[in-house]
Amino acid sequence: MHIQATHHGILSILIGVAILAFCGWAGADPPSRVARLGYTAGAVSFSPAGEDDWVQATINRPLSTGDRLWSDSRARAEIQVGGAMIRMNADTGISILNLDDRIAQLQLTQGTLNVRVRRLEPGQVFEVDTPNLAFILRRPGEYRIDVEPDGDATTIVVRKGEGEVYGENTSYVIDAQQPYRFTGVDLRGYPVVDAPSLDEFDRWASDRDRAFDSSRSARYVSQDVIGYQDLDANGTWRNDATYGYVWVPNRVAAGWAPYRDGHWAWVDPWGWTWVDDAPWGFAVSHYGRWANLGGTWAWVPGPVSSRAYYAPALVVFVGGANFQLTISSGNVGAVAWFPLGPREVYRPSYAVSRGYFENVNRSNTIVNNTVINNVYNNVNVTNIVYANRQVPGAVVAVPTTAFVQSQPVSRAAVRVPHETIASRTVAAAPPVAPTEQSVRGAASHGDKPPARVFERPVVARTAPPAAHVGFAAQHQQLAATPGTPLDDAARKALKPQAAVPAPVVKIVAPTQEAPRVRVPPPAKATSPAPPQAAPPAIAAKPETERARADQRGQTERREPAVAAPAAPPQVAPPATAAKPQTERGMSDERGKAQQREPPVATPRAPSRSAVSPKVAPPPPAAPSAPVARPPAQRVQPGPATSAAKQAEPGPTVAAPNLPPPQPAPAAVQRAHEPSRAASKPSDRQIDGDERKRDEEDHKQKR
Repeated sequence: MHIQATHHGILSILIGVAILAFCGWAGADPPSRVARLGYTAGAVSFSPAGEDDWVQATINRPLSTGDRLWSDSRARAEIQVGGAMIRMNADTGISILNLDDRIAQLQLTQGTLNVRVRRLEPGQVFEVDTPNLAFILRRPGEYRIDVEPDGDATTIVVRKGEGEVYGENTSYVIDAQQPYRFTGVDLRGYPVVDAPSLDEFDRWASDRDRAFDSSRSARYVSQDVIGYQDLDANGTWRNDATYGYVWVPNRVAAGWAPYRDGHWAWVDPWGWTWVDDAPWGFAVSHYGRWANLGGTWAWVPGPVSSRAYYAPALVVFVGGANFQLTISSGNVGAVAWFPLGPREVYRPSYAVSRGYFENVNRSNTIVNNTVINNVYNNVNVTNIVYANRQVPGAVVAVPTTAFVQSQPVSRAAVRVPHETIASRTVAAAPPVAPTEQSVRGAASHGDKPPARVFERPVVARTAPPAAHVGFAAQHQQLAATPGTPLDDAARKALKPQAAVPAPVVKIVAPTQEAPRVRVPPPAKATSPAPPQAAPPAIAAKPETERARADQRGQTERREPAVAAPAAPPQVAPPATAAKPQTERGMSDERGKAQQREPPVATPRAPSRSAVSPKVAPPPPAAPSAPVARPPAQRVQPGPATSAAKQAEPGPTVAAPNLPPPQPAPAAVQRAHEPSRAASKPSDRQIDGDERKRDEEDHKQKR
């Protein structure tokens, strides 16, 4: 019983250790996607993650978290990642803050980016961080982002799609209606700018987009395969009876074999990575399989409907630690490899989970589950028969020094007789430790950007991972296990041994989500407004509605129509100019008292034109139309201001024989105005009465 219990205890410990190891292993899975440097023109420089050296960038270089790029004057570059294309204009510097299956986060410290997002999977985030804001591209579309050379302002132009800018506790939704230029980090200043016309950089980007949109290769590959559009102009698709549609390159040298024109580089977290020299070499090197069909090499893509998983190189290494080649200088250590064929299992050299192991194989070829299980469960598989190992010229070999120093393989390759490698062991990676040159590549030194460009802090919505520790901190551990990269946890536990360039990032994500506020259109340029603001009920209306409302209000408030424009009370009407002064004055007073409307009970207020100059004045009336007074402004009761007094009409003169009118609400006054107008005697009646009295007085005097 005691022995049995001990066995159970040991078994439980082993199971627990296995579970912990599996959990750690599952968490160490590398991303299934990377970025690709797909195009360069002019002086484009590259700096690997954790390094401060700058070298000339080479196409097809896989880019991952921590890598930096700089396009010098009159230079351009294109980066492809997932369903997006990122174009860099001249004098532009970017860093990849984070790149995995969920997020693509870029740091733009200076220059111009033209971003075309063709698709965004559910849950994926595309973020561009600048010194002023964090811009998240929410929908597929076309975007342009400009950061001025001094880093003080960022201009966002959304030609198609929708994005969201984040500042300090503020976020705004930006769509294709209006470009904005943001200054500061609080997003308080956002003057609108005119939508820029397409310049030469935009037209170049549009031409590149058309190559993607019209690509024939999109019919035969998964949409996650990076670089498939470059296959169109460099090869032919054929329908093979065994493998279906395959791609055959058009122009290759005699004796060419896959993984021959290019070089090897050390890229974390995948380790030894193939960088192909051909413009079309990225897709066929990191996805699918190669088959030799009657002496012709053909690339066999993975299933179209599956999500493609990136692999650093789909090859098998052969030779082992003691493998040597004979060259002119004698025997030297060597590394040899050949491409995997269809239905053959790829074993990563880096730690992965069981799910990743299955996905990276099923997404790149049609493979049996039993075969996957056998390879996964048996670390040392020596009885596998690889089809391409038997093809003449398929095995490529170079001296170890050329391999480690990232030298061009086509120049250093040595033909290996089949008998030399027939009995050699195969492995997932060569037992060779990298050097600093393996990380940088063999390219010459590139133009170094101004130091201030990458030292500027940027605003970020998402916290990026810690900066890469660099190669120097990993050198000792990598030398202890040649050819095997460190997992993510082991790398993060190291301390940098040199000054590692790290981006300065200010996270603006609030504890409580900031409201999504659409940036309001700016007010139209008008004359300066007085301190008193317009009432909210009117200010909230559009300009045209406000004008109509003012016209209606003026119609309701104006007095009954008169025969002539209102004149100052001191001027006598022309019709009574011949009357005696005393009688004419009394008649004028009575007529004016009857023509005036009763005073308004509310305190006198300035006119609308005096308070709110934003409201357009009413259109001028026709000569025969009655003249309306300026519209009255709705204000709170209170003492009249000096401006209001200046806007009032002339003094009111009361009729001598009429009592002062009683105040009444404006609505009541308007209701009674028709009856008053109907009962009021006209000027013609008053003049007739006066003439009759004058005639009677004249008769009596005679």
